[in-house]
Amino acid sequence: MMYKNASALTGDTPLVCLSRFGAAYGVSGLVGKLEFLNPADNVKDRVGLALIDAAESDGQLTPDSLIIEPTSGNTGVGLAAVAAARGYRLILPCPTP
Repeated sequence: MMYKNASALTGDTPLVCLSRFGAAYGVSGLVGKLEFLNPADNVKDRVGLALIDAAESDGQLTPDSLIIEPTSGNTGVGLAAVAAARGYRLILPCPTP
């Protein structure tokens, strides 16, 4: 299957049955979601995608827009992955205590 860009790969990550682990703790039907299979290897890829999708659909984000998000964590990683895939400029200032 061919995708338009890497942001189209975000989400829809597979589930894996953790029956041996669950059995060790008396839990049946335990599953794990493999979020590390998102393009940026990050659980916050979905957040970055949702933020950019919402801004695009509201008309707030255009090809010449500059996205600025103060973060020093995984949300910034997710935003960076989607912004790069879609050609947006992004600045991630890191807040300091």
